[in-house]
Amino acid sequence: MSLDAERAQAPSRSVAGRRARAAITLAVTVLALAACSSPAPLTLGSSPVAVSSAEAVTLPTAPAATTQTLSETGSSLMAPLFALWGPAYHARFSQVTLRTTSSSSGTGIDSAAAAAADIGASDAYLSPATLAKHTHLVNIPLAVAALMVVYNVPGISPATHLRLDGKLLARIYAGQITTWDDPAIAAVNPGVKLPGTSIVLVHRGDDSGSTFLFTSYLNAQDPSDWSNSLIGTTVAWPRQPGQLSAAGTDAVISNVRSAPGSVGYVGVSYLSQVRAAGEGEAALGNSAGSYVLPAAGTIQAALASFTNTPAIETISLVNGSGARAYPIVNYEYAIVSTVQGSAVRARNLRAFLSWAITSGAAQLAQVNFQPLPSSVVTLSGTQIAKIEG
Repeated sequence: MSLDAERAQAPSRSVAGRRARAAITLAVTVLALAACSSPAPLTLGSSPVAVSSAEAVTLPTAPAATTQTLSETGSSLMAPLFALWGPAYHARFSQVTLRTTSSSSGTGIDSAAAAAADIGASDAYLSPATLAKHTHLVNIPLAVAALMVVYNVPGISPATHLRLDGKLLARIYAGQITTWDDPAIAAVNPGVKLPGTSIVLVHRGDDSGSTFLFTSYLNAQDPSDWSNSLIGTTVAWPRQPGQLSAAGTDAVISNVRSAPGSVGYVGVSYLSQVRAAGEGEAALGNSAGSYVLPAAGTIQAALASFTNTPAIETISLVNGSGARAYPIVNYEYAIVSTVQGSAVRARNLRAFLSWAITSGAAQLAQVNFQPLPSSVVTLSGTQIAKIEG
């Protein structure tokens, strides 16, 4: 079975696939505590995670002193964050250069599996089949992001924030709703003068974690119109007249801007580009029937409804509960091999990833991301500690 086929499956909110290694509770030592000789509680912002000294394992606080380059490729949603992290990490450790390439989540997973990149960035967690095939891979959450639905509807100001939900979007992408003045859209947008413009569908054509998140949302809210078979990083999109396929987030934004009547989906890290293009951002319907925009408060509200991230950190955060919860939230993953070619290489990777989930959180707000919950930082530290050479 191809990796594409393996990924095209419904998300699970529990452990999916092979059993994790025996649970280990550890804390990641913050970089600022490098001089400490004994393990310390992890601190992210103002939220410490306390563990006993017998359970704590210290991760490296610095990479090796030799000149080195770490490579990353994958998720275009994560690309703006890695563009910040690279210079910030180099400023802290001048011997390290982080070479980043924006591609897609599928490319990131494949590159990590083939040892073609040190870090594969992905919006989608590893499927059970991928974990079974590549037992050396782990998916490590580094931050929390959200996915937006954007549109270009003639006569509708971007400030209007049209209301859409998974049921409407499932019917739109399935070709059952074809114009913006459809009664179903009008019913949830009272007082908005909707044009009879034909809807132009824009979707990712590459192996995209954003597609996985978007199709998971459609299925979660409307499984009858959007089946499990249409969930994945690549899907067999129902063919519609005029639909546009895009490779990468920039291409989605460009297509939506140039096509009147269009609708598409992009990561929240591209919010400034969406606004510069004059595109609208939809207020999405959540499981409580509220319509909300992606913001720090609504993303945090969604996170609050997911309290049991499993040890292997494979979990869907889509369609959480709560009146203020934004419905398309996800962990942004580093896909990494636990088997490295040398002990030095393993140390360098552990050091960077440890920095990313602690000091690296300082850059998250610049791309509209949110930090991991403190308990998930601890889980990510456990995963990072598995990297050996």
